[in-house]
Amino acid sequence: MAGPQFMIFPGETMTYENLLYEVKDQIARITFHRPNVLNALNRKTIEELGHCLNAARYDDAVRVVILTGSGEKAFVAGADINELAQRTPIDGKEFALFGQEVIHRVETMGKPSIAAINGFALGGGCELALACTMRIASRNAKLGQPEVKLGILPGYGGSQRLPRLCGKGAAHELILTGEMITADEALRIGLVNRVVESAELLSTVESIAKKIIANAPLAVKYAMEAVEHGMEISQDEGLFLEATLFGLCCATEDMREGTRAFIEKRPAKFQGR
Repeated sequence: MAGPQFMIFPGETMTYENLLYEVKDQIARITFHRPNVLNALNRKTIEELGHCLNAARYDDAVRVVILTGSGEKAFVAGADINELAQRTPIDGKEFALFGQEVIHRVETMGKPSIAAINGFALGGGCELALACTMRIASRNAKLGQPEVKLGILPGYGGSQRLPRLCGKGAAHELILTGEMITADEALRIGLVNRVVESAELLSTVESIAKKIIANAPLAVKYAMEAVEHGMEISQDEGLFLEATLFGLCCATEDMREGTRAFIEKRPAKFQGR
């Protein structure tokens, strides 16, 4: 159930200093809103992102989360360099762990997330996109992990999620060269799911979200768990997990409704029970 501290009515916009949060038609949209610095991540932005993700997680009205950036130039262009330059070994590690924990919530909130990459997705921006369930990029998007050019390495999960998604070779090339790649190259290596024209980005992402929303909520949640946890264990263990979650689905009212609707040749009316 939604906690009262995270309650937001459908169609209402929750405004933060660096983010916009809106819930409409069972979709929560989180927009990074620091256009003067290409939506770069600083501590305040990460804190606000954590609050937004909690709001989405505990709001029963939210089925899918979309993350995007203000303007046409950037999704998130990386870390705020002015803030980053002040890091010491002690608070640098703490800053990385804090960012990792917040971004990990994208994977563990139990709801699909889609990154609508509308420009630069570099450093922490790329790492944030990597944590999403899917990534849709505009034709003008540029992605990369340029941290080595600053004398550091990815600190928000890039060294771990990138090789799992694209393979070790592609991850090494991106991380060790620090070079940006185009949206088409990101599609070729499996870093993004689709590339669309800029004007079609949000409509495409919303269309995907609506397709997910039309399906049984618990089936979607358990399917995500099967994929996410299955990637971290052996195939035999993953198959056992899949069978267990399949069994849970068979105990739901939605499973009865879905199969009955199919037999009766009508749209299913899922209740998430």
